[in-house]
Amino acid sequence: MTPPTLDSIARPSGALAMVAMDQRESLRTMFDAAGAGRPPDRILIDFKRNVADVLGPLASGFLLDREYGFDEIRARLAPTAGLILAADALTQDHGAPVEETGLDPVVLEPDFDLGGVVALKLLIIWRRDVRRDERVQLAHDFATAAAERGLLSVLEPVVRATRDEADAGIWDREEAILECAEELSVVGQSLYKVQVPLAGFGTPAEQREASIRLGRSITGPWVVLSQGVEQRNFRAAVEAACHGGASGFLAGRALWSDVVGAHDVAAALRAKAVPRLEQLISIVDRYAHPWSES
Repeated sequence: MTPPTLDSIARPSGALAMVAMDQRESLRTMFDAAGAGRPPDRILIDFKRNVADVLGPLASGFLLDREYGFDEIRARLAPTAGLILAADALTQDHGAPVEETGLDPVVLEPDFDLGGVVALKLLIIWRRDVRRDERVQLAHDFATAAAERGLLSVLEPVVRATRDEADAGIWDREEAILECAEELSVVGQSLYKVQVPLAGFGTPAEQREASIRLGRSITGPWVVLSQGVEQRNFRAAVEAACHGGASGFLAGRALWSDVVGAHDVAAALRAKAVPRLEQLISIVDRYAHPWSES
């Protein structure tokens, strides 16, 4: 089957302004950190539904997981937001970051209902360790599986230090992001989702130069994610990334993290997250590299 083009998750400008709402145990941990305790599944689903209701009509793409309210939210998502489904199975302890990932066998079952889905997404934790070649193969397998289903593939590597690198103090996050991009962005994915250079810190000139360097390491269209970037720094980081060749963003925490635990989630999203998303959309419409020109 022939996958759709990135137009299905893009704005008319060719820029991508997408919202991530596929957090699972990490979202539960965010509630705990906000003083709301570790919520039951229904609270997570309701939060995701509110984000979809309020931000979905503005987004060119919307990323969900299958575990928490997928069918319920899919049925009400704005038709202008291309639906992206997380196809990653996560190895993650309570309160801890994701350690490893694999392909979710449920999503890839022949009878799994992918109605309305235009893209699959896979998170890969990239390290310079003995499993490095396995992760390259995983990325290949993912891109192939998505294409076989007539879907786009969004590949999201996140770099981490090995224990030896951390203990020896030789970990260089920026170099690892570049090395990872050179290794994984050539597997045939539709879109590469990458960490923000310098974690959003540095002067505008430094961020722009780091983004240009990153863009040279990536094969194909790419966007930035917001994990690890302070909310106040994300807007400038997106603009710098666009000057480096990015086609936009696929972000969650930078938009809605300070709404977690709010009494009236929808009202808080309208007051805080909507203006942020609108500002980001304005930036990518003006500065992003249209995906079709990558």
